[in-house]
Amino acid sequence: MGLLICKYDSPKLLLLIWLFIFLDFNDASISAESIVTLTAVVVKPEVPVESCTVGNVELRVETLFVTSEVKVPLPFSLEDAMHSEQDYEKDPTLNRVGLDTRLNSRSVDLRTITNNAIFKIQAAVCQLFREYLINQGATEIHTPKIISTASEGGSNVFQITYFKGAAFLAQSPQLYKQACIAADFGKVFEIAPVFRAEDSNTLRHLTEYVGLDLEFAFREHYHEVMYTIGDMFVYIFKNLEARWARELAIVRRQYPSEPIKFDEKPLRLEYPEAIALLRANGEEIGDFDDMSTPQEKLLGKLVKQKYDTDFYMLDKFPLAVRPFYTMPDPTDANYSNSYDFFLRGQEIMSGAQRVHDADLLKERVAAHGIPLESLDHYIKAFEYGCPPHAGGGVGLERVVMFYLGINNIRMTSLFPRDPKRVDP
Repeated sequence: MGLLICKYDSPKLLLLIWLFIFLDFNDASISAESIVTLTAVVVKPEVPVESCTVGNVELRVETLFVTSEVKVPLPFSLEDAMHSEQDYEKDPTLNRVGLDTRLNSRSVDLRTITNNAIFKIQAAVCQLFREYLINQGATEIHTPKIISTASEGGSNVFQITYFKGAAFLAQSPQLYKQACIAADFGKVFEIAPVFRAEDSNTLRHLTEYVGLDLEFAFREHYHEVMYTIGDMFVYIFKNLEARWARELAIVRRQYPSEPIKFDEKPLRLEYPEAIALLRANGEEIGDFDDMSTPQEKLLGKLVKQKYDTDFYMLDKFPLAVRPFYTMPDPTDANYSNSYDFFLRGQEIMSGAQRVHDADLLKERVAAHGIPLESLDHYIKAFEYGCPPHAGGGVGLERVVMFYLGINNIRMTSLFPRDPKRVDP
């Protein structure tokens, strides 16, 4: 890994480089991961180099200066941290670096070429999310993360001391996205941290993650927004493969996975269809029950078998399992105008049409047992008039995790936070 400066009138290169291996130069041993500045001539190797992404050239060093020397033992070898499962199957004697060891020394762990690629892809997802929505005429907003009431309701909220009182860390920008729609912004989006006080030590949960949120007013039907979101994901997936092919190849070399399958027009299923599909394959689940994670994964497999897609939309969730601001289905009060998006059998986005009528909103707040006064500022925005609107929230780390087929969300979070980790 290094910074390359090439002089066009010279075959020599000047580099600022991190050393992954011990380098002997004039009988002086320089420790791994030291930073050096050197000049070198590019030559063709006698044998192709297998330990680098570029294997058909090598550098013949002429001068070298140590810029920053590593004088303490490294927590682990970067070479060990870049082995794939296939490498371990071929040679069980290889050192395996545990995830906690890697995360405890994350600044070293992030130096691997695979981790560099993972977070270039993560940045690409944000870039493509922003590109698509700006082209749709949306405005990027920045909403508060210290708020006076829980934005999603429930108990999975971090309460903090706020001078002489108390406040909460935002579970989502939901209330503020909708306030912007009431303020006639039309279409808005945000990329920002989200906080969830869920004591879940699973492979797909974090207590702080990056939320990709959007909210759009619509003219006639909430499906206008739902299908726009579907098209947005298709835009992201297609451009990742086309514009970040090199990074994807690097990640797939260490963490092999097949590229996802998806349709130009994403598959839409209704909740009763999903329940019927699960029951036909031996699952016991009620008409209005929320699906468990194993049931979501099974549904993903069944959808892949039946429709040959890894990406689909599940519409018309039971009203009882959705937040208070979700619009009920006007034809069946047991269901709602809400949807989730799934990738490789797991949820990456939850969304819905929102209640924009102040009187109905008060009914829904009361039905969820939330004191009306705690949402006074929110409700007033709708009393002053608000167009019909819908939106959703995406978990960035989940999208990257499932897209790349990586099995632990901590590997797609730069410095992950979970119930047991607040450092580094």
